[in-house]
Amino acid sequence: MPKGDQRRSATRAPRIDSTYLSADERRAKGKALRDAAPRAAQAGWKPPTGRRDPVDVVRESNTGRLTDLVPIRFGRMSASPFAFYRGSAALMAADLATTTTSGIRVQACGDAHLMNFGGFATPERNIVFDINDLDETLPAPFEWDVKRLAASVVIAAQHVHMPDSDAARAAIDVAREYRERMADYASMRALDVWYDRIDLARYTDRAADPAIQKEIRRRTAERIEEAQRKSAPEFMYPKLVSQEGSKPVIKDEPPLIFHPTADQAPGLATGAAEAIAAYRESLPEHTRVLFDRFHFFDYAIKVVGVGSVGTVCGVCLFMAADDDPLFLQVKEARASVLEPWAGRSLHANHGQRVVVGQRIMQAASDVFLGWTRTKSGHDVYVRQLRDMKMSVVIENLETELLRHYGRMCAHALARAHARSGDAAMMAGYMGSGQTFDDAIGEFAVEYADQNRRDFREFTKAIREGGIEAVVEAQ
Repeated sequence: MPKGDQRRSATRAPRIDSTYLSADERRAKGKALRDAAPRAAQAGWKPPTGRRDPVDVVRESNTGRLTDLVPIRFGRMSASPFAFYRGSAALMAADLATTTTSGIRVQACGDAHLMNFGGFATPERNIVFDINDLDETLPAPFEWDVKRLAASVVIAAQHVHMPDSDAARAAIDVAREYRERMADYASMRALDVWYDRIDLARYTDRAADPAIQKEIRRRTAERIEEAQRKSAPEFMYPKLVSQEGSKPVIKDEPPLIFHPTADQAPGLATGAAEAIAAYRESLPEHTRVLFDRFHFFDYAIKVVGVGSVGTVCGVCLFMAADDDPLFLQVKEARASVLEPWAGRSLHANHGQRVVVGQRIMQAASDVFLGWTRTKSGHDVYVRQLRDMKMSVVIENLETELLRHYGRMCAHALARAHARSGDAAMMAGYMGSGQTFDDAIGEFAVEYADQNRRDFREFTKAIREGGIEAVVEAQ
C-alpha cells in the first residue's frame, strides 16, 4: 500500500486468501506488490508536513493514567534517547502510518523494540526466546514492526556509544535476518511454522563467529540459571510478601509497590471477586481446574516498564497452601497505539485483544494468560509474574553481541509474523537480494536521528517546567 491514509474502521486477525494458490504463486503476488510499493521506497525518513509536536503526543498518551505516577514515567523516559523511544510508541506509530507499505498485513506487535523480546518458560517448562510484550498488538502492515525493531537497534547502539557504521550494520543485520528467516518459513509446511520455537539454551546464530557464539551460550546459561532461581516460590515469596497475623499480604515498597487507595482503585474492595470470576471464565476449562486450587489474598499496584507506568498494573497474591503461592500480574490494556492508523480491534475488551494477539504470535503462552474488566471499567489482561522471564541488559552488549541479539529478535519477529501472515508473499516482496535490507537500515539510521531530536524537545520541556519528571534513585 503506498503512502497515504491506511486507517480501517475495524481490524480482525489477517487471513490468508481463501483461494488456493501454490507457494510459488503467492511469492509472485508478493513480488508484484513492488510495482506500487518499491522496496527502495521503504528507505529513509523525512518528517511529514504538519507532524505533531512530539511533546504533545507524549502528554496525550497520559490520558487515563494514575496522575501520581506520570512524573515517574517521564523520569524514566528522560534517562536516555533509548528510554524515550521505549515510552513513545504512539509517536512512532503515527510516523509509520505515513510511510510506504506493501499492503501485506500480519498480527503485529506494535512495539517491537529490543527490550520487548526475551526468554520465558513455556507450560512444559522449556525456555524459549520470543516477543514477550504485546500490549500494542493489532493486525497491521508487517513493515511497521520491522522498522521499529531496526530503529531500536540503532538507538541502542548509540546508547552504548558504538560507531555509527556499526549501528548501521546492526540495523541491516536485522532486516537481512528477518528476510532470510521469512524465506525459510515460506518453504515450510503450515503446521511446522506453527510448531516452530526458538529454544534459548540451544539457539545457534548462523551469522555469529564461533568464539562469539560460545560466549553467548555461556552468558545465556548463566541468565537461565538466575531466572530459574528468582522465579522459584522460595525466592519470590519472602521478597514480595509479609505476614500480618495469620494473613499473608504483599509488601508495600512505595512508590513502586503499594496498596491503592479507594480513589486509585475504585470498586476494588467490592468488585475483586466479580473481576476474578470474569478472568476465570476467560481461561480454558482445563486451566480453571488448576486455578480453582488457589484462593485470592491480596492485590497491590506494581509499577513496571517505561511505557506502562501510570496504567493499572499490579500483582495479585493467591495461595493454594501455606507454602504454595501464585503471583499473577495484572496489566491494563488500553487501545493499541496502532488503532488510529490500522483500524479498531474487533474485541470488545482490550485485554482480550492482547491475549488473542499473544496466542497468535507467541510460540507458547503463559498457562494463566487471560483477561477481565475491573469494577472501575479498566480492561486488563493477566499472566504469571516473572515465571523465568529474562530480558537483555543493553549496557552489557558489545558490538558483536548487539548484532547477535538484534538477529535473534528479527528471527523471533519473522516466526511470529509467519504464523498469521502469508510468509510466501512477504518473502516474494522482500526478495533474495539486499535491496530490502539496505532500505530498512537506512530508515532505521534516519529515524534514530528523529528520535534524538524528539528526545531533546522532551527534555527541554522538562527543564522549562512544562513537564514534571521524577528521577528515581539508583
